Amino acid sequence: MRTSVNIPESLLSEFDHVWREQGLENRSRAVREAMEEYVERHSRLEAIDGDVVALVGFDYRHTDVIRELHGVQHTFQDVILNTSHTHQGEWCLESLFCRGPAQRVRALTYRLRDFDAVRRVKVMVIRDDATEPHCRE
Repeated sequence: MRTSVNIPESLLSEFDHVWREQGLENRSRAVREAMEEYVERHSRLEAIDGDVVALVGFDYRHTDVIRELHGVQHTFQDVILNTSHTHQGEWCLESLFCRGPAQRVRALTYRLRDFDAVRRVKVMVIRDDATEPHCRE
């Protein structure tokens, strides 16, 4: 199936550099792999029930959204155990270490993605009810 997508030129240039450097056959192959990875990453979070331990990382333009993000973090303080914040020019990088019901971590992730000033939200599920813990608590 053929499709078209609007992509900023700088992102496309960087993407092309990476897939060529990795020795892939063509851009279509790289796009398929990226889409498969995206589906897998988001499906895993959707499929989990029960409690999870997860790291939620996101970057955002500080001046555009900081008040609203603080409100979100207070709303989800039942699952956010720890936060880390660093400034990178006009952008900030924040990490939230979370523990609790997968449904709440999903809701937090989706709420963060609602903001235009939040560029990326990444979730790494460290442990869920179906996996063995990596360390003793």
